[in-house]
Amino acid sequence: MFDTILIANRGEIACRVMETAQAMGVRCVAVYSDADAAAKHVAMADVGVHIGGSAPADSYLRGDVIIQAALDTGAQAIHPGYGFLSENPDFVDAVEAAGLVFIGPSADAIRAMGLKDAAKALMVEAGVPVVPGYHGKDQSDDLLASEADKIGYPVLIKAVAGGGGKGMRLVEQASGFAEALASARSEAKTAFGNADVLVEKFVSQPRHIEVQVFGDGNSAVHLFERDCSLQRRHQKVIEEAPAPGMTAQMREAMGQAAVRAAEAIGYKGAGTVEFIVDGSDGLKADGFFFMEMNTRLQVEHPVTEAITGVDLVEWQLRVAAGEDLPKAQEELEISGHAFEARLYAEDVPKGFLPATGTLTHLAFDPACRADSGVRAGDTISPFYDPMIAKVIVHGPTRDVALARLRQALAQCEVAGTVTNLAFLGALAGHQGFRRGEVDTGLIARDIDALTTPPQIAPRHVALAGMAAMGVIDATPQQGFTLWEPLMQQIVLEWAGEQHTIKSEILGLDSQRWHIGEEVVEAQRIGGRWQIGGLPAAPVTVAEDTITVFDGYGLAFKKIDPLVQAAGAQGDGNLIEAPMPGLVRDVFAKVGQRVTLGDRLAILEAMKMEHSLLAARDGVVAEVLAQAGDQVEAGAALVRLEPEEDAA
Repeated sequence: MFDTILIANRGEIACRVMETAQAMGVRCVAVYSDADAAAKHVAMADVGVHIGGSAPADSYLRGDVIIQAALDTGAQAIHPGYGFLSENPDFVDAVEAAGLVFIGPSADAIRAMGLKDAAKALMVEAGVPVVPGYHGKDQSDDLLASEADKIGYPVLIKAVAGGGGKGMRLVEQASGFAEALASARSEAKTAFGNADVLVEKFVSQPRHIEVQVFGDGNSAVHLFERDCSLQRRHQKVIEEAPAPGMTAQMREAMGQAAVRAAEAIGYKGAGTVEFIVDGSDGLKADGFFFMEMNTRLQVEHPVTEAITGVDLVEWQLRVAAGEDLPKAQEELEISGHAFEARLYAEDVPKGFLPATGTLTHLAFDPACRADSGVRAGDTISPFYDPMIAKVIVHGPTRDVALARLRQALAQCEVAGTVTNLAFLGALAGHQGFRRGEVDTGLIARDIDALTTPPQIAPRHVALAGMAAMGVIDATPQQGFTLWEPLMQQIVLEWAGEQHTIKSEILGLDSQRWHIGEEVVEAQRIGGRWQIGGLPAAPVTVAEDTITVFDGYGLAFKKIDPLVQAAGAQGDGNLIEAPMPGLVRDVFAKVGQRVTLGDRLAILEAMKMEHSLLAARDGVVAEVLAQAGDQVEAGAALVRLEPEEDAA
């Protein structure tokens, strides 16, 4: 076994790898950027090495600097985590050329699966079923259109070097093919530097089911399947294992297909073979098709660990160190059911816009597994993925596990940034999902119901007022009732609306709150407050923000009546950056007439591109930023002429 390894990653996955490695007695080296100098993964490590600036291109993507850090600290191997350099075959070659071990597959295996068209051709040779489609080298418009006609509509156009839904277009009929092809190529070229596409049949009621494989370079085993059908914009939200409705016959067929795929490329380490499944008529052994293979550990690997009892990171280290596969196929079995929910800093009402902020409070249900790379006091940076944590639960049955997921999400406490926690809670309670009726279109179909804004009750407002006034923990020693007036008033803001509330302090253990026409009684009984007859929820205060941990977190703002809000929203003619980020491109030009919805600029932040659109018809008066600028949230990018001037 290795004495020292370097983890070429950050955040949650770096912490996850260290937990297992250090438990095995392996010394861990962390690398970090400027933004991550005080990060959790650095604090956990035995040694930390600074590798550059905050942007990934200046740090976590600098393979040569990372390799030198490994050599300088005495590491014998490098674990890539996922993302960044984890599926870069040139990095693997460089690691091995430096005399180090790459904890993962060979460069040849990564290259074999790196392009979707070549990978599918290889899978056909290996006897793995693939979706009917065209994966050829001829990329002429006419040929691609002809192949689409042969396949039959609807079809999917997909970037061969793609991922995360980029360069992908659904085409319902032939008349829309040319426009969709041009759009997919443009996006693929921007995202991956490769405009080539493939065309394949669109599967109705598709389910995304993937199989965890593990190889030693010669043979491989599978650790059963995960269902990742709950997706938003082709991004996974909640994953589970095993897949609901899975039959023993289909599990055997999918597992063996995944093993053939891994063995066809001499796969070593942990990998995932992803299948698209036709769920229109139940799960059948002939109804699944190869999509792609991820040649790394997956974000959702904990659900597989939960149902198999296998520590996949331990297996990675052992196999990379030269050991045989720890278990044969017949020794692996499924126990119970598991779910994983991805908790992100994102503004759901604004279209799941990634968010930033400093976490003033962070706590999880102690009964769940929470894999996280941040702590209270840490900042969600605009430079990286805004994941806060993965919430993982396990139970003897799917119903029990799902009930535990709902409980774990309800007991998550996050303050300091907006999150998708309420959205996850709505998904976990969705009746169709609870019945196991899942497919990749579920979220899109029910998006309005899943994103219904939270509702507050008078008891929530009263509790926020108590916290804001500091009367929750009042004691006789503080002399609160002696010195404070009987009646007090405070102004709180919730969802843009201000509430003026009044309190009557009746004693240290008794208060009466007037919220509009409502009167709420607060009584401290046995050391705990009862608000409106119900136990008070946990609450935290950070400066002028009060967060009540009920309904997945309700954030109130304390308003100082002496502070005027005039001008807070600007003059209405500005297009501003919604978050800190890099201005990728600017399309607006001074004097240009634009219409509602025209794309004026592209902002890149948190691994995503965000188009900034004209909010009305008008004429561009000023262009205040240029491509390559790093801007803060609220920075003015484009100004339109006032409407009366533009008329």
